[in-house]
Amino acid sequence: MGKTALVTGASRGIGRAVAQKLAEAGYNLWLTCRNSGQELFRVQEWLQEAYGVECGPVICDMGDYQSVCRLFEGIGQLDVLVNNAGISYIGLLSQMEPEQWQRVMDTNLNSLFYACRLAVPLMLARQSGRIVNISSVWGNVGASMEVAYSASKAGVNGFTKALAKELAPSHISVNAVACGVIDTEMNKCFNKEERQALQEEIPADRFGRPEEVAELVLQVINAPEYMTGQIITIDGGWY
Repeated sequence: MGKTALVTGASRGIGRAVAQKLAEAGYNLWLTCRNSGQELFRVQEWLQEAYGVECGPVICDMGDYQSVCRLFEGIGQLDVLVNNAGISYIGLLSQMEPEQWQRVMDTNLNSLFYACRLAVPLMLARQSGRIVNISSVWGNVGASMEVAYSASKAGVNGFTKALAKELAPSHISVNAVACGVIDTEMNKCFNKEERQALQEEIPADRFGRPEEVAELVLQVINAPEYMTGQIITIDGGWY
């Protein structure tokens, strides 16, 4: 039986690139998204045809525990979990509604608890597994106008370090990849002038590509088991 990975938020951007990289490596896949069903099914068809792997697309709100429970009803084996699903909110904290704050926390942080709570028993049964959480440099340093997003990603980092210690005796590694500015739909909210100003702050003088993050994620998955609890930054030298 081949290895199986679950990638959340896989219809586009970093999640899609990670799914492709894992398919290239021969992983059978479970892929989720919350709203972009047609895109997700296109990704499924493409990966199955291009790489000959089994691919199960599931429309799932990873920030809703009952939805995640239904997802895991179909998963019998899991070797790798990539927690990528995420949303952002840009605006003053004083103008943010409590419902908007909760949505960011549900999607970016609570989703890790829900997915890991159900994935870990599958990994414990085999005494092996890899969990990679997609974080952000804002989880390390914080960003004005992105308080909720920064707080959620700081939570991802703390979650990663703590769970790594809990699971290390069971040969399950837990790490996070903290991204700088990656050229995805999430950053399409910036206009041309804002994107140029942001790019000028980055020593590499460009935004990162989803494929670069995916390559790093695969390297983390393939790293020695002894590497766990790490927050690995990919940001072009920005922070």
